[in-house]
Amino acid sequence: MGFFDRLKEGLAKTKNAIFKQVDNLFKSFVKVDEDMLEELEELLIMADVGVNSTEKIIERLREKIKDERITEPEACRLALQEILVDMIGDGEPLKLDTVPSVILVIGVNGVGKTTSIAKIANRLKSQKKKVVLAAADTFRAAAIDQLQVWADRVGVELIKHTEGSDPAAVVFDAVSAAKKREADVLIVDTAGRLHNKKNLMDELAKINRVIERELPGASRETLLVLDATTGQNAVNQAKEFKNAANITGLILTKLDGTAKGGIVFSIKEELDIPVKFIGVGEKMDDMQEFEAKDFVDALFEA
Repeated sequence: MGFFDRLKEGLAKTKNAIFKQVDNLFKSFVKVDEDMLEELEELLIMADVGVNSTEKIIERLREKIKDERITEPEACRLALQEILVDMIGDGEPLKLDTVPSVILVIGVNGVGKTTSIAKIANRLKSQKKKVVLAAADTFRAAAIDQLQVWADRVGVELIKHTEGSDPAAVVFDAVSAAKKREADVLIVDTAGRLHNKKNLMDELAKINRVIERELPGASRETLLVLDATTGQNAVNQAKEFKNAANITGLILTKLDGTAKGGIVFSIKEELDIPVKFIGVGEKMDDMQEFEAKDFVDALFEA
């Protein structure tokens, strides 16, 4: 099964709960009118697309209907798909231009941070890149052990200290190891505690200072992992983290377990941070680079 088919399968809950109704809406109307647009607006809000995003989508759709003189519901559906793809924007691959490059991964407990790191490491390894992991989430019980299990499974080296160690010290050792081993990419697992934003900011600042000092000019990504099943709460989390860190991209996990797949549009509208990866399953290759057209097509395709 190719990734597009797995994407369709993974987005089935969102599609069946909401976007099937969107499809049916276009089939049940014989002409494009205000009643149809009002019903469409309600359905998009129910899909966790978000109120602001939905208003902008409907506004753009009205303009398109007027400019292109759209009267057929099927043509209106195609116009909606075009707007949704354009709204998300082009996919942005990871910028890994230096050797080593650094990926910092942040996110609250339970969002799938550790498995996301493993899946990215596995993906990079399949591209013949040498990867080193750093266990800098030293405060969460079992975080280091979990990451070790995944590192062993993927077949990459993990640099770790004991639980409760200074995360910046772990990163210092990991940077040294990455340079010594001539690794292409260093992936750093960092703590994701939101209950004290100042602590989080201070910790990330310390880690960033170590990287800047030891790897000046290195390509860096800071990826925030969000659990799609939490819907609008994921947007609120992202806003908090955006205030604490320079986030360059998002990883949206557990899309296969939710009917809230429309959250992708809300996140893009509210935060203007690109979604770089999406996860639609538990398997190692069930996380792929995000492509807006594939995502929208998977929501609408039969």
